[in-house]
Amino acid sequence: MTTETAPPLATELITTGKALGRRRRRPGGATVRSILKHVVLVVVSIVMLYPLIWLVVSSLKPNDEIFRDLSIFTTDLTLDNYISGWNGLQQPFALYLGNSMIISVGAIIGNLISCSLAAFAFARLRFRYRNLWFAVMLTGIMLPFQVVLIPQFVIFQQLGWLNTFLPLIVPKFLATDAFFVFLMVQFIRALPTEIFEAARIDGAGHFRIYAQITLPLMVPAIATTAIFTFIWTWGDFFGPLIYLRIPEMFPAQVALKGFLDAQESSNYGAMFAMSVVSLLPLFIVFLVGQRFLLRGFATTGIK
Repeated sequence: MTTETAPPLATELITTGKALGRRRRRPGGATVRSILKHVVLVVVSIVMLYPLIWLVVSSLKPNDEIFRDLSIFTTDLTLDNYISGWNGLQQPFALYLGNSMIISVGAIIGNLISCSLAAFAFARLRFRYRNLWFAVMLTGIMLPFQVVLIPQFVIFQQLGWLNTFLPLIVPKFLATDAFFVFLMVQFIRALPTEIFEAARIDGAGHFRIYAQITLPLMVPAIATTAIFTFIWTWGDFFGPLIYLRIPEMFPAQVALKGFLDAQESSNYGAMFAMSVVSLLPLFIVFLVGQRFLLRGFATTGIK
């Protein structure tokens, strides 16, 4: 009587399978490290989100209870702060939100047009001293805003643009945000050169290559530019405070200071409530566009 022996390969597979089965049944060090890592991340997230949670809870507290009890656990919640805050200034708060939207949309359009044109020129056109001008453009990233504040104010004053939205929008049409130009340049340089060479062979000019080939391929970079421009412009306080003096033209961030009064009691509850309202567009834009942000940074090589 003969016994059949399993082939060596089959024996090795059976032994490996048993070892893997035993390994799955025993939680190893990797599992413990993964649990600890997630616990640390949850704790850090709670710590970072605590000020935002406190802001939301405080906006629902009565005004005299906000600083008396700093805890986020409370049962005395009310919507009176939102009602009083919406109509607590000279104009309904919707007007200030609309002003912020006008400035933000104008800045987005300006950055998308000017920065994409400048980036296409630096990435694909050949002209004298291109690298020098690109380096000069990059110095704008390192240039503090306060350095050019007074010259810009004098220029806009001479042009009669004070108390208008023009000083906050027109510079965006001049590719003044060097960071977005650099981001788009990196993206365009990563595109295959064969596409542009084939377009030139077919007789396409520079503007046609830019409009019909480059822009459709730049959707992640364009979306990243639009999202960051909206976030930075919507949250800007310093610029509108300098150029706008008419309360009806204030954006939401400047209008919020109207709830604070040095001589009389300040309405912190209404200010916190309208702060939450003014943050909602930022959250919506970020949640909708976060996948474009990841694609934009992944394809441009920016870490």
